[in-house]
Order: sequence, then C-alpha cells, then structure tokens
Amino acid sequence: MPDSMTAWELIISGDATLYAIVRLSLAVSLSAVAIAVVIGLPLGALLALTRFRGRTALIVLLNGFMGLPPVVVGLTVFLLLSRSGPLGVFGILFTPLAMVIAQALLVVPIIAALTRQTIEDLWHEYRDELTAMNVGAGGRMATLLWDSRFSLITALLAGFGRAAAEVGTVMIVGGNIDGFTRTMTTTIALETSKGNLPLAMGLGLILIVLILMINAAAWGVRVWSEQRAG
Repeated sequence: MPDSMTAWELIISGDATLYAIVRLSLAVSLSAVAIAVVIGLPLGALLALTRFRGRTALIVLLNGFMGLPPVVVGLTVFLLLSRSGPLGVFGILFTPLAMVIAQALLVVPIIAALTRQTIEDLWHEYRDELTAMNVGAGGRMATLLWDSRFSLITALLAGFGRAAAEVGTVMIVGGNIDGFTRTMTTTIALETSKGNLPLAMGLGLILIVLILMINAAAWGVRVWSEQRAG
C-alpha cells in the first residue's frame, strides 16, 4: 500500500514530472488522431460511395490493418526516418513528431474502416433521395458525413483510445528519452522495470481514468444520438 499512497500523492500534489509526461502523451495522441481524421474520414467515405476494380481487396486490407501490430508500424516508421532511410534527411527520428506519425498510421485504418461501414450503411438509406435531387459526389459525401457525425465521433474516440494506450510504436520511434519523448505507457514500462512503482502507478491510474472517460463519452454520444433520432 505505501506505493499506492505515494502514487496518489504524486497525482494530488501536481508532480511536475508526472504531469509533463501526461501533457506530452495527450499532445501526441490528439495530434495523431487529428491527422488520422483528415485522412481517414474522406478515405472511408470515398470507399463507401465509389465502385472500382480492387475495391473489395482494399476494404479487406483496410480492415486487416485495424489490427496491425504496433511494433510493425514502429519498425516501418523507424526504417523510413532513420539516417539511411528515405526520410532520414528530415532528422525527426526520436522526436515527438515521429511519435505522432507512427500513432497516426495506427489510427487511420480504424477511422477509415469504421467510416466506410457507417457511410455505406447510411447510403443505402439515402441513395434514392440524393439521386433524385441530383446531388453530386462531393455533396453526397458531405451530407452523409454530417448525418453520421454522432456515429463517427465514436470512431474517433476508438482511435484516440488506441493511440493513448499504445506503447511499442512510440518506444521504437521516440526512443523513450526522459523529458522529451517519454509518454505515459513507455514510462510505466520503464519505471516498473526499474522498481519506481509510485510514478508508474500514478501514470497508470491517470491512463485508466482517461480510457474510462473515452468509453463513457462514446457511450454517452451513442445514447444521446439515439434519443435525438427517436
């Protein structure tokens, strides 16, 4: 129990090291989700509303990437950003930016795949009406994205949950540098191995609270949207 009491003291006292790690983790994850939204929403909507050769294979691939092992993503980004890699000239390996890129690659398939399924289901309901109104492709996409916004919020929250709880990818591309690229998950792993349980437990408690809040928000949005629809 002494370790847990010390962990609570770190949280309540506003320990500078602990909250700096929390701030960096949130900044990286939120930035990654923002990038994933910009890429994933239009990609998913495009797959839902267009038909082309290879579409089914692309959907299967996208769905498969939802479960892509984080360490594989981390290794891929590491090879791209290393000095000998094609993007090594930018020198962003072992920086927060590299961590954002890696997490974004993890989240894009989740948002794109869930968006594709949501828009495709909604398209069957709206198809006759939008076709009769002669709405163009861009208008269809905008209309369906707007009308499914509550369902898509759940997808965004799922993406954020994946990013916030990730450890392998950011450890590979971020280097887990103290005071620079150390996130909640990587710090928990490191400090536990070092025996510094108070800091690890404090960050673990905050991470659990964040994940619970994300799931509560997703459930609340779904209930609220169903009540409005009813």
